[in-house]
Amino acid sequence: MIRQQAPLPVASLSNVQRIKAIVGASSGNLVEWFDFYVYSFFSIYFAHIFFPKGDATTQLLQTAGVFAAGFLMRPIGGWLFGFIGDRFGRKKSMLISVYMMCFGSLVIACLPGYDRIGLIAPVMLLLVRMLQGLSVGGEYGASATYMSEIATEGKKGFYSSFQYVTLIGGQLLAVLTVVILQQLLDNDSLRAWGWRIPFMIGAVLSIVALWLRKSLHETSDETQRANKNAGSLSYLLRHHWRPFIKVIGITAGGSLSFYTFTTYMQKYLINSIGLDPKMGSMLMTGVLLAFMFLQPIAGALSDKIGRKLSVIIFAVGIILFTVPIMVYLTRVDSLFLIFLLLLLALVICSFYTSVSGLLKAELFPPQLRALGVGLPYAIGNAIFGGSAEFVALALKQKGIESSFFWYVTAMGIVVLLISLTLPNKKSVERL
Repeated sequence: MIRQQAPLPVASLSNVQRIKAIVGASSGNLVEWFDFYVYSFFSIYFAHIFFPKGDATTQLLQTAGVFAAGFLMRPIGGWLFGFIGDRFGRKKSMLISVYMMCFGSLVIACLPGYDRIGLIAPVMLLLVRMLQGLSVGGEYGASATYMSEIATEGKKGFYSSFQYVTLIGGQLLAVLTVVILQQLLDNDSLRAWGWRIPFMIGAVLSIVALWLRKSLHETSDETQRANKNAGSLSYLLRHHWRPFIKVIGITAGGSLSFYTFTTYMQKYLINSIGLDPKMGSMLMTGVLLAFMFLQPIAGALSDKIGRKLSVIIFAVGIILFTVPIMVYLTRVDSLFLIFLLLLLALVICSFYTSVSGLLKAELFPPQLRALGVGLPYAIGNAIFGGSAEFVALALKQKGIESSFFWYVTAMGIVVLLISLTLPNKKSVERL
């Protein structure tokens, strides 16, 4: 049984306590996303294990389909863990999600391939990814809510940006794992058994995250959790449907852009541009590292210019630069120019990622915040973010890959239109 600690007033926390709380909350976030992204980054090495028939693009398309299926579980996770976070506490919600991710990674690390258990292998892979999707779907709302509540006025953008610092850190750690294993093992070994190592690492890291998260102080109080409407989906949809829809729309364009320039980009560099897998991994390592350090800078900037303007800058950047960046990447032969183009794309994305959780948390009251952030985020993320790789690869297979670039641009327009309706200052509707 997880014991609930009495919440400490945010104003009474010292800087040291605040930093410890951020580290504890974000540690689990890092492990969750490391485990989730390891699947994407290592799919080029294990696609043939679970889907042995077809060419490389077909196998990648099948693994991307399983990746997308994990995203489809996110709305259920967003609802379930949002309810737990609002009714029983943010801490409990975050702990359960890490337990589930740990279990999923351990199963994948030990799962036999198609040649040994036939169709059971891809079916089991699908089920485990769905479990992990449920876990990650619950992680975002709870951690975004916690980070927004632990931060002080005037520094909320800076503190909350660390949610994406750890999210990107999870991606970066996954890429670094790829790079290190590529140096230590040859391609045949990676394809045979080496791809299992990072899933085992993720399971072990989860133990550390669980230990850190158990020391967190709960930010919701008993009065909020005891409210009859706390975590109520029906009440949320009846009385807070406008911000609910806005979060879906902003997440749709934001997550699509994010996954295009991070998760899918590694495959784009290898499969479309023709870079060597090792070089593609090294480039992504460099840009993700820069992207991670951009988060607190962009978050601190949002404290000065406001969350609304930050999202508008992001939307305009995506509309103007997505197509030129993606097209020009195929025409340059300089690794340095490729790096700069990828960095430009992620600088634009930083104006969304650094304020993503906080912007959404500020639209809902405390009694509905975890659910209000988690569920609509999971819906938008599942439909648009989770399908990014699948849509891109499917369009490439049909010979109309450039259509995907215009699709991302169109979603940038959606974000711009919604962002213009956002309040300039913090606006929390009351129950």
